[in-house]
Amino acid sequence: MPQTTPPVTLSPDWPCQVKSPGAHDWERTASRWLRDLLPARYAGYSTLTRHNVLLARHAQLQLHHEMRAVRVALQTSRAELPTMGVVEAVIENTIRMYAIELEQLNRLARGVRLVTDALVAHAPASQRRR
Repeated sequence: MPQTTPPVTLSPDWPCQVKSPGAHDWERTASRWLRDLLPARYAGYSTLTRHNVLLARHAQLQLHHEMRAVRVALQTSRAELPTMGVVEAVIENTIRMYAIELEQLNRLARGVRLVTDALVAHAPASQRRR
Protein backbone atom coordinates (compact mmCIF):
# COMPACT_ATOMS: atom_id res chain seq x y z
CA MET A 1 0.00 0.00 0.00
CA PRO A 2 1.57 3.35 -1.00
CA GLN A 3 2.31 5.82 1.73
CA THR A 4 0.79 9.24 1.46
CA THR A 5 1.94 12.28 3.30
CA PRO A 6 -0.69 14.13 5.29
CA PRO A 7 -1.83 17.40 3.72
CA VAL A 8 -0.04 20.47 4.98
CA THR A 9 -2.26 22.98 6.74
CA LEU A 10 -1.22 26.42 5.64
CA SER A 11 -1.92 29.76 7.24
CA PRO A 12 -4.70 31.80 5.63
CA ASP A 13 -1.93 34.31 4.85
CA TRP A 14 -0.08 31.79 2.67
CA PRO A 15 -0.22 33.14 -0.92
CA CYS A 16 -2.52 31.07 -3.12
CA GLN A 17 -0.05 31.44 -6.02
CA VAL A 18 2.59 29.46 -4.10
CA LYS A 19 2.38 25.68 -3.75
CA SER A 20 2.68 24.14 -0.30
CA PRO A 21 6.23 23.69 1.00
CA GLY A 22 7.53 20.30 0.00
CA ALA A 23 5.16 19.98 -2.96
CA HIS A 24 6.72 19.36 -6.35
CA ASP A 25 8.10 22.61 -7.76
CA TRP A 26 6.95 24.72 -4.82
CA GLU A 27 10.17 26.76 -4.75
CA ARG A 28 9.64 27.76 -8.39
CA THR A 29 6.13 29.03 -7.60
CA ALA A 30 7.51 30.89 -4.56
CA SER A 31 10.24 32.47 -6.67
CA ARG A 32 7.79 33.56 -9.36
CA TRP A 33 5.43 35.08 -6.79
CA LEU A 34 8.26 36.91 -5.01
CA ARG A 35 9.65 38.26 -8.31
CA ASP A 36 6.19 39.59 -9.17
CA LEU A 37 6.24 41.68 -5.99
CA LEU A 38 9.36 43.54 -7.11
CA PRO A 39 9.80 46.17 -9.79
CA ALA A 40 10.57 44.52 -13.14
CA ARG A 41 14.14 45.85 -13.23
CA TYR A 42 15.11 43.44 -10.44
CA ALA A 43 14.59 40.47 -12.76
CA GLY A 44 17.97 41.31 -14.28
CA TYR A 45 19.89 40.72 -11.05
CA SER A 46 21.02 37.10 -11.11
CA THR A 47 21.98 37.17 -7.43
CA LEU A 48 18.32 37.67 -6.54
CA THR A 49 16.89 35.33 -9.16
CA ARG A 50 19.26 32.46 -8.27
CA HIS A 51 18.85 32.64 -4.50
CA ASN A 52 15.25 32.50 -3.34
CA VAL A 53 16.07 33.48 0.24
CA LEU A 54 17.73 36.68 -1.00
CA LEU A 55 14.77 37.31 -3.27
CA ALA A 56 12.42 36.87 -0.31
CA ARG A 57 14.49 39.22 1.84
CA HIS A 58 14.43 41.88 -0.85
CA ALA A 59 10.66 41.47 -1.27
CA GLN A 60 10.28 42.01 2.48
CA LEU A 61 12.35 45.19 2.29
CA GLN A 62 10.47 46.42 -0.77
CA LEU A 63 7.10 45.89 0.91
CA HIS A 64 8.30 47.57 4.10
CA HIS A 65 9.24 50.70 2.14
CA GLU A 66 6.03 50.67 0.12
CA MET A 67 4.05 50.46 3.35
CA ARG A 68 5.99 53.39 4.77
CA ALA A 69 5.29 55.46 1.64
CA VAL A 70 1.56 54.65 1.75
CA ARG A 71 1.40 55.56 5.47
CA VAL A 72 3.02 58.92 4.76
CA ALA A 73 0.64 59.54 1.86
CA LEU A 74 -2.31 58.58 4.04
CA GLN A 75 -1.22 60.75 6.96
CA THR A 76 -0.54 63.82 4.83
CA SER A 77 -3.48 63.64 2.41
CA ARG A 78 -5.83 65.95 4.33
CA ALA A 79 -3.17 68.61 4.78
CA GLU A 80 -1.41 68.51 1.42
CA LEU A 81 -4.04 67.62 -1.16
CA PRO A 82 -6.25 70.70 -0.65
CA THR A 83 -3.21 72.93 -1.29
CA MET A 84 -2.81 71.12 -4.61
CA GLY A 85 -6.37 71.96 -5.61
CA VAL A 86 -7.80 68.50 -4.99
CA VAL A 87 -11.51 68.58 -4.08
CA GLU A 88 -12.82 67.00 -0.87
CA ALA A 89 -14.58 64.08 -2.57
CA VAL A 90 -11.37 63.09 -4.34
CA ILE A 91 -9.42 63.44 -1.10
CA GLU A 92 -11.83 61.06 0.65
CA ASN A 93 -11.53 58.54 -2.20
CA THR A 94 -7.77 58.87 -2.07
CA ILE A 95 -7.71 58.21 1.67
CA ARG A 96 -9.89 55.11 1.19
CA MET A 97 -7.59 53.94 -1.61
CA TYR A 98 -4.50 54.33 0.60
CA ALA A 99 -6.20 52.48 3.47
CA ILE A 100 -7.10 49.57 1.18
CA GLU A 101 -3.59 49.52 -0.26
CA LEU A 102 -2.08 49.45 3.23
CA GLU A 103 -4.25 46.45 4.13
CA GLN A 104 -3.17 44.66 0.93
CA LEU A 105 0.49 45.41 1.58
CA ASN A 106 0.18 44.10 5.14
CA ARG A 107 -1.37 40.88 3.81
CA LEU A 108 1.40 40.51 1.23
CA ALA A 109 4.05 41.15 3.90
CA ARG A 110 2.60 38.36 6.06
CA GLY A 111 2.69 36.05 3.03
CA VAL A 112 6.29 36.97 2.26
CA ARG A 113 7.29 36.23 5.87
CA LEU A 114 5.66 32.80 5.66
CA VAL A 115 7.28 31.99 2.32
CA THR A 116 10.66 33.22 3.61
CA ASP A 117 10.40 31.00 6.68
CA ALA A 118 9.50 28.01 4.50
CA LEU A 119 12.36 28.69 2.08
CA VAL A 120 14.83 28.90 4.96
CA ALA A 121 13.45 25.74 6.57
CA HIS A 122 13.64 23.80 3.29
CA ALA A 123 17.04 25.11 2.20
CA PRO A 124 19.65 22.40 1.68
CA ALA A 125 21.96 21.96 4.67
CA SER A 126 24.89 23.16 2.53
CA GLN A 127 23.24 26.58 2.21
CA ARG A 128 22.46 27.02 5.91
CA ARG A 129 24.81 28.77 8.22
CA ARG A 130 26.33 26.53 10.83
